[in-house]
Amino acid sequence: MNSSPENSLVVQNLKVSFEEKDGMLQVLENVSFSIQKNAFACLIGPSGSGKSTLLRTLAGLIPYESGSIEFPEVHGRKARTGLVFQKANLMSWRTLAENIALPLELANFSREEIDKTVKEMVELTGLQGFENSWPHELSGGMAQRVAIARSLVQDPDILFLDEPFGSLDELTRERMSEELLRIWNEKRKTILMVTHSISEAVFLADRVLVLSGFPQGIVLDLPINLPRPRDEKIRYSPEFAQAAATLHDHLKF
Repeated sequence: MNSSPENSLVVQNLKVSFEEKDGMLQVLENVSFSIQKNAFACLIGPSGSGKSTLLRTLAGLIPYESGSIEFPEVHGRKARTGLVFQKANLMSWRTLAENIALPLELANFSREEIDKTVKEMVELTGLQGFENSWPHELSGGMAQRVAIARSLVQDPDILFLDEPFGSLDELTRERMSEELLRIWNEKRKTILMVTHSISEAVFLADRVLVLSGFPQGIVLDLPINLPRPRDEKIRYSPEFAQAAATLHDHLKF
């Protein structure tokens, strides 16, 4: 699997182990895949299969034992990454706009640049009118929009999402999936998203990677050949059902 200008991420033979009392616990082994530029990929697998471990390793939060992770350069510079967790993790003492602005403040952007970029992110995520709201005043869906806006504010080339809608009710989750697709359509970032939901993965993704076995590896790389743009009606199509059934079959193992 070779690096290509068309790829935003190339992973080869990745191995991740954790040290325990009785020795090393091997969690991921021989994980290899690539994601094309501007693609939307989802990663699914049984509980405890190492999905979040893989995502956090790719984001640089967990060291890996062997293999390689490569982000091809973008316009001659190192690729930038962003990460959104299941919990929004907003700072309670900062307003919605101040939470979004934090990465820019830490990067010493000018006040003018910060205000301009925060305004753009607020509009992109549909949060107009709530700029001065406090985190405790926001719904779960709104809080996750803030978390997404905060990750996008530094214009990352690839965005990692770790079950961002996992704690939301089903209807809010579906609405947030539609919102995420709208944002992706506007910004066209490369996205790798962890989810437990087969339906969510099929609805969102160009490709779905299935992580299973032990130690965990990629057991299926399924292209999702559904037309875009997508709306809720596509969930009831035969093609959607077939893709969901294929994923379900591979998650049994």
